[in-house]
Amino acid sequence: MKHSRRVVLGVIGIATASALALGGCSSSPKPGGSSTGLSPVTLQLQWVAQAQFAGYYAAVAQGYYKDEGLNVTIKEAGADTVPITSVTKGEADYAISWVPKVLGSIEQGVNVTDVAQIFERSGTTQISFKNKNITKPADLKGKKVGSWGYGNEWELFAGMQDAGINTSSGISLVQQAFDMKGFLAGDIDAAQAMTYNEYAQVLETVNPTTGKLYTVDDLNVINWNDDGSAMLQDAIWADAGKLADDTSYQSQTVKFIKASIKGWIYVRDNPQKSADIVTAAGSTLGTSHQLWMTNEVNKLIWPSSDGGIGTIDTKSWATTVKIAMGTKNDTGSTIITAAPPKTAYSNTFVKKALAELKTEGIDTTGSSFTPLTVTLKEGGK
Repeated sequence: MKHSRRVVLGVIGIATASALALGGCSSSPKPGGSSTGLSPVTLQLQWVAQAQFAGYYAAVAQGYYKDEGLNVTIKEAGADTVPITSVTKGEADYAISWVPKVLGSIEQGVNVTDVAQIFERSGTTQISFKNKNITKPADLKGKKVGSWGYGNEWELFAGMQDAGINTSSGISLVQQAFDMKGFLAGDIDAAQAMTYNEYAQVLETVNPTTGKLYTVDDLNVINWNDDGSAMLQDAIWADAGKLADDTSYQSQTVKFIKASIKGWIYVRDNPQKSADIVTAAGSTLGTSHQLWMTNEVNKLIWPSSDGGIGTIDTKSWATTVKIAMGTKNDTGSTIITAAPPKTAYSNTFVKKALAELKTEGIDTTGSSFTPLTVTLKEGGK
């Protein structure tokens, strides 16, 4: 991402001109319709243009939103952007954000609903060099453990606490910067890394011992999906109040989800073209890094559950809520103190969207999905 900064420490606050030029976007949507006859819709991202959001950019570029009668503006996150409040303030119709972060907002009174859980798996890992002998959460005891904080630490703390580590005294917690310099310098034994970003940053770096790029064989990876403390991440969020009593918004939500899913299916089937679309939208990431990100994000989605992409799995939701209520971070806080309301998520709208896609003969589960083998270049070029 640099995921830890996407919600609270982003640096770019407006959609780029190239993103708006992809087709189907409007820089200044007006209530009640547009000159194109399409309904204006604004989507708030949680960071800048990159392949983490490739499905939405692909849906614009391929005309999927237009096909549903929507004129979609994609807004990148700014320095102080909290995506979910953009929805409640009426600045956006939908937002992309991690579930645990929004659960905290909901407990504070924000009235929103997860209407499509796009990422089924967590992309958060804890990586270390092989010589540190850290292969499981219990091995983090007594080590210098990096954490971004800012709401990205919960899987790490849940994993350590599940392994019996006293996270107040059993580790040396290092405030990890939003790069991998501290890890590469040896200041951190085990660092947080998103599979689609920071992990690649290490593999794009020259190993001074060999003079060649680091490889996966140089690293150990703790994957929270395997260790039971993974939490749900990127989801599409909508205004819960409007979902309850605004029939036009209900219909629009189904259309928006349907077109977005078609965008993600396009990304699944056309990773290189999708990486190029995101680059055209203004991403500054290098070519090999962008393709790596596209490929790794695909792995978080595909193959999807039997219900199809976007379906909120009740077991995964329950695990996320359990961790949000029961795990304390370094400040002694939990994300939430009570279970969220029933309106926190709904499969109603995504099921309608999936039913329409299946009627059109579109594969919404990707059961035969096979990821690419991406070769990274120095610096992600």
